[in-house]
Amino acid sequence: MIRKKWTPFTVLYELTLRCNMRCVHCGSTAGESRTQELTTTEWNNITKQLADLNCREISLLGGEPFLNPDWFSIARTITSYDMKVTIVTNGLSINNEIISKLKALQPYAIVISIDGGTSETHDYLRQQPGLFDVCMNVISKLNDADLPITVITTLNKKNFNELPLLRTLLLNKGIAWQLQIAVPMGRFPKELMLSKEEFYASALFIATTRQKYSMKEMPIIGAHCFGYNSEILPNINLLPFWRGCQAGITLLGIQSDGGVKGCLSLPKEFIEGNVKNTTLHEIWNKPTAFSYNRQFSIKDLTNDCQTCSFGKTCKGGCLSISTAVTGKPHGDPYCLKMIEKNLA
Repeated sequence: MIRKKWTPFTVLYELTLRCNMRCVHCGSTAGESRTQELTTTEWNNITKQLADLNCREISLLGGEPFLNPDWFSIARTITSYDMKVTIVTNGLSINNEIISKLKALQPYAIVISIDGGTSETHDYLRQQPGLFDVCMNVISKLNDADLPITVITTLNKKNFNELPLLRTLLLNKGIAWQLQIAVPMGRFPKELMLSKEEFYASALFIATTRQKYSMKEMPIIGAHCFGYNSEILPNINLLPFWRGCQAGITLLGIQSDGGVKGCLSLPKEFIEGNVKNTTLHEIWNKPTAFSYNRQFSIKDLTNDCQTCSFGKTCKGGCLSISTAVTGKPHGDPYCLKMIEKNLA
């Protein structure tokens, strides 16, 4: 069998854009369903195509994925093809019935957003009074059910100072913790975005936490928005080194209306096609698809990345952050190496 140059190892399903919250930092402006969202049959057909493309893991997102009434059937189909399934949720809809289904499903991870070390901060950012207590109770129940839990915290100026409080909450609970930053897209206002100094301090927090605690005590990582060739800090990313944005290389995102993007965080201009009109095989294997990454050249670098010696491998950092903050791809200014250089 001929090995394909690009393989969608990790795929994101936006099961619905419908959501029971109106979070301040929501990049997709979730709330109401998209027009003509994919049917369960269509999702299951996509899953079959992804199995043929050698996909390894599918994450179910929203909106709120549990608001798709067929989430369990779709997830079951994924696992029937021996692919891992991860579910990313705000936690509000999880009840005993869903926990029972999750135990039967045995997902790779259940990812719950906790965006503050206090109820005041979390509930404000999620625009849902009482949600912090609900989520803490849900996490306790999931733990009792021996289900794998990951907490994601999306950092901004409102919760940046509560990182130590969050660490205390999660320490020695067997819960993985991922930090990422909010960027000015969707509902999130630019004035609440971390400064570069706050961003670097967040990376330092991850590094010092790793130094102080074992990964068993506190399994913490920085998401794709952290990393990028620091000369001072150790690697804090999940991957051993940053290989550049993986949208359209090993990563794929599918909107609930069938739109296909290399990453769901990218704006609509990056839609490559729609699975309602053509097969996923054709979209993925089209010679001109995902050209921003597949045909990347150092000439594509923008902003300060143009003069960086890591430009060829880094590709200018996170593509979605670069486009959201600067309006251009391949020039993410939230770069540890660049910040260190400018602070020297």
